[in-house]
Amino acid sequence: MANEFETKIQAAASGDRAAYDDLFANNLPALVAFLRAKVGGELSARESVRDLAQSVCREVLRDIDSLEFRGEEQFRAYLFLQATRKVIDRYRYHKQEMRDPARVEQLPNESSDAAELGLYGALTPSRVAGAKEELSRVEQALQMLPEAQRDAVLLSRIAGLGYAEIAAQKGISEAAVRGLVARGLARLAGLLGRTEPPAPPS
Repeated sequence: MANEFETKIQAAASGDRAAYDDLFANNLPALVAFLRAKVGGELSARESVRDLAQSVCREVLRDIDSLEFRGEEQFRAYLFLQATRKVIDRYRYHKQEMRDPARVEQLPNESSDAAELGLYGALTPSRVAGAKEELSRVEQALQMLPEAQRDAVLLSRIAGLGYAEIAAQKGISEAAVRGLVARGLARLAGLLGRTEPPAPPS
């Protein structure tokens, strides 16, 4: 399995489109959802979430020859770690540089978001509107969680990482990760007025 994944990495690095899609395009919807929950405040008016996600993919692909991964989950963990670093970097950039408001790039509208996440063809206009409203509620609730709980929930439920990989990334124990996820989901359910934690995205 490791050799198969290494072959896929090498193929993507050499420009193989199928290998690239397997590594990056298949992770893009989750990466966009992760970034939407991480990007807030002033940054959300200045940066396109889709552009941030694509930038993360390009940068990981650029450095992929010098990186080593045990398998797909470790690769995915690194991809989402780089996404977190990208958000921090962009916050610092906009804090240091006073940008001209006329040059600010707006976030994509609901149509481009739906297309990015592959929703068209599966949802009617009313369902798209309902899904967008629900997504907005979940994103707002996520912003109300303590950062440690929010990151644990995002990495577990959006990125799809196992507790061991999250623990390694955060430098904490698996038990601590389980606790953060459980408390985060319970608080999220309360904020959304549900009796049970929200189900992970399909």
